[in-house]
Amino acid sequence: MEGYLAVCLCVTALISAPHTTRAKELSITTIKDDPYTMSRGSELEGYCIDLISKLSQKLGFTYKVHLVKDQRYGARDASGSWSGMIGEVMRGEADLAVAPLTVTATREQAVDMTTPFMQTGLSFLLRKDMAHEELNLGFLSPFSMEMWIGVLVAFLLTGICVFLVARISPREWEPESEGQSFTLVHSFWYITGALTLQGAGPHPKSVSGRLVSAVWWVFAVLLLVFYFANFSHMQHADNKHVSIKNFEDLSHQDVIEYGTVEGGSSMSFFKNSNNPVFRRIYQHMERGNTYVATMEEGITRAQEGNFAFIGEAVSLDLATGRYCTLTRSEELVAMRAYAIAAPVDSPLVKNLTVAILQLSEGGELTYLRDKWWPNNCREGQDDHSANALGLQNLLGLFLLLGLGLALGLLIALLELLSKARSLAKDGKKSCCSALSTELAQRFRGGAESADQEIADKSKA
Repeated sequence: MEGYLAVCLCVTALISAPHTTRAKELSITTIKDDPYTMSRGSELEGYCIDLISKLSQKLGFTYKVHLVKDQRYGARDASGSWSGMIGEVMRGEADLAVAPLTVTATREQAVDMTTPFMQTGLSFLLRKDMAHEELNLGFLSPFSMEMWIGVLVAFLLTGICVFLVARISPREWEPESEGQSFTLVHSFWYITGALTLQGAGPHPKSVSGRLVSAVWWVFAVLLLVFYFANFSHMQHADNKHVSIKNFEDLSHQDVIEYGTVEGGSSMSFFKNSNNPVFRRIYQHMERGNTYVATMEEGITRAQEGNFAFIGEAVSLDLATGRYCTLTRSEELVAMRAYAIAAPVDSPLVKNLTVAILQLSEGGELTYLRDKWWPNNCREGQDDHSANALGLQNLLGLFLLLGLGLALGLLIALLELLSKARSLAKDGKKSCCSALSTELAQRFRGGAESADQEIADKSKA
């Protein structure tokens, strides 16, 4: 009897010491689920593998990890038998199940579970173009913001260029003429008429003015073609799809199919819920058999379009961080948690719970979350920007306009230089002096320079 008591005391002391190295090597079952457990060659890596390592360091146990044989988390069939990781723990094939195991009442009756190491909830994933909000200024949507800024800059530069060409070219502006057609105001009015496909005469007479005018007309026509083509495409897309922001929006439409993993805890939630919205969602999935076999299949179908995948938000966040065309609903329902499963009355549960709390308080669980949930998409990326045309899409059109404006200015200067040479030859003065006089008449002196020129001719 005394020997029996001594053995019991030793076993109790061994169990209650959290940092004591266990003689037995723990067998841990897990399941491949990105980024919790992934293969890297012959080794395993991921959030759960790092979590096991940190727990072993705190509690001083050795372990061996293996993948669950049937590749399932664990569910009870009609005969009462459990599959997956839960089944392996119950049958003694594994000491622990470390994976994104959702804590449910049914599982808690079959095994013991530690305090959660991660909190999450149910949400859904779909393409951004199916979830965007309607824009109040929808007529601006065919072009991106940078594109509209580029069009404004092009408009201002072209108006100034038309004015300069008309003022420099001798065929458009002469000091002796009483009125000038292309003032700065008329220059902008003229190119505005081109944007509306309406003429705004008078038209340029010089070669340089006509060149600038022709290039601007080509730019305006092509710009309008791209604008209306993209506007029509976006309107057609908006008519096909509906704006979906939450589960109620999802349940009240029949344009987009939706589903979740068959046999999973998400399916069980909708099946057992008394909420009318969730019951309607479950009935729709049952009627159309829109379930998927794995989460990867659900994400792939969401990327292809016309499908919303319902799953746990923490897993969906990983997909949105990797695939910038996807977005997750902000609504979270059925808040749940992931925990480690162990056999009923296992002495490991208490120590693991304490260790998990210590990791949480020390910020190590947050570090693991940031490590394995990278975000490759730009922060604040506009949901609608994938459809809007940007400067990079029409860069060639802007380059054509820039070359046309530069060539027009060059030809206008050559026209003025030709006249300056003729005046220099007639007046027996240098070409530079004649050119500077012409430029002064056009941009500085104006009418005063013209009067002085007439007076000089009269004296001569």
